[in-house]
Amino acid sequence: MASRGRSGSSNSVIGDAFLSHFERQRQPSTPSIVVVGGGISGIAAARVLYDASFKVVLLESRDRLGGRVHTDYTFGCPVDMGASWLHGVCNENSLAPLIRGLGLSLYRTSGDNSVLYDHDLESYALFDIDGRQVPQQLVNEVEEIFKRILKETEKVRDEHATDMSVHQAISIVLDRHPDLRQVGLAYEVLQWYICRMEAWFAADANMISLKSWDQEHVLSGGHGLMVQGYHPLIKALSKGIDIRLNHRVKKISQLYDKVVVSVDDGTYFIADAAIVTVPLGVLKANLIEFEPRLPEWKLSAISDLGVGNENKIALLFDQVFWPNVELLGIVAPTSYACGYFLNLHKATGNPILVYMAAGTFANDLEKLSDKEAANFAMMHLKRMFPNATEPIQYLVSHWGTDPDFLGAYSCDLVGKPIDVYEKLQAPVGNLYFAGEAASIDHSGTVHGAYSAGIIAAKECRKHLLEKNNNLDLFQLLAREEVTEAIAVPLQISRM
Repeated sequence: MASRGRSGSSNSVIGDAFLSHFERQRQPSTPSIVVVGGGISGIAAARVLYDASFKVVLLESRDRLGGRVHTDYTFGCPVDMGASWLHGVCNENSLAPLIRGLGLSLYRTSGDNSVLYDHDLESYALFDIDGRQVPQQLVNEVEEIFKRILKETEKVRDEHATDMSVHQAISIVLDRHPDLRQVGLAYEVLQWYICRMEAWFAADANMISLKSWDQEHVLSGGHGLMVQGYHPLIKALSKGIDIRLNHRVKKISQLYDKVVVSVDDGTYFIADAAIVTVPLGVLKANLIEFEPRLPEWKLSAISDLGVGNENKIALLFDQVFWPNVELLGIVAPTSYACGYFLNLHKATGNPILVYMAAGTFANDLEKLSDKEAANFAMMHLKRMFPNATEPIQYLVSHWGTDPDFLGAYSCDLVGKPIDVYEKLQAPVGNLYFAGEAASIDHSGTVHGAYSAGIIAAKECRKHLLEKNNNLDLFQLLAREEVTEAIAVPLQISRM
């Protein structure tokens, strides 16, 4: 793999570099690949290629690896400020062998595989905006009403050839069935259930596709919180790989049968192929120039898929003043004003509450200073618990405005084409694409991003070996990739 220093990155300079590169490559050599993006998808891709003895370099714009898989240790203990859960606590999950091998433990927050519930709704407490606890019987009754409403939206979907938002479908159902309408506190609880639904997609209900919202393939085993955080996986996967931090890719050029990846400091890398794993928000903002321009079908796929936003306000206390439940919910007249705190003390033993915000409210939260965001969360806590103490420290995420992400993860917009994920994943010549948005069956998840990286790396590897007439080697490598035997079960705690 060739790397060049700053030298005025004009076309003539790159052309001269190619002549020099080809002079050195007259003899057959090991194929080289540049992986763009150091999230778990890019690291997984680089891992596959490194283990197959390919020349691979991974370029990451930030000063750390992991992307939205970001475990913060500021509190003296691991706190995941991005991805926190393993969705599908089972051996079929692609991350299960790695989690087992590292001896990491999971706290199962729900045995329900639903896309609506990643928490056990028997271990929570809801409060109104004035801090009064909502009777559990009312919460349970509204939950059943919400399930009936969603069931009725299936009929609305069947009756309409064109797609619509979940919000619009719910409105139609309530018009048809006035008995399902709620008033007063019950209405606010219903808004909280809608808020929880929005949290799964990191988008408002008026943005979520009725056609697609419940079509996601969720693995069995429920949902598990990574007790030690996700960082140990990133550390293990990246070991030994040639990683260049603080390398922000600005341009990717396909010239002849090579790829030139240009970094903002003038450095560029010449390779046989590249795997692009940057977040969908970065692609949508055109922060990387492609030469030649990506084909229309690829650009349409990037445009047709949405990017949701989810942020966290993590609060560290010197003592626990809240009940021993998994979450503390806030009901309100609109889903926008609803919210909830994740109780990490129950899962990890650390006196930490994490306020979760999704969709439009997550965007608005980023308009506040970190101190103002922490004060907002404390306002709710003090209404619930007048004896609440001030936090020792706090952390606030900004995924929507962070230029390296511009959102949390992909979501299905109204009218989404049925093949959008396949098109996002499909290669363009010797350019391959990965990341959570390129996962056909498990978008928006860590294991989906991980698997997409592995798939892209294997497709890239096969292409390059075929190109170099080394298909026998590819078949040998494929035979060696046997499924790892399950030596020990996943370490799962509960309640």
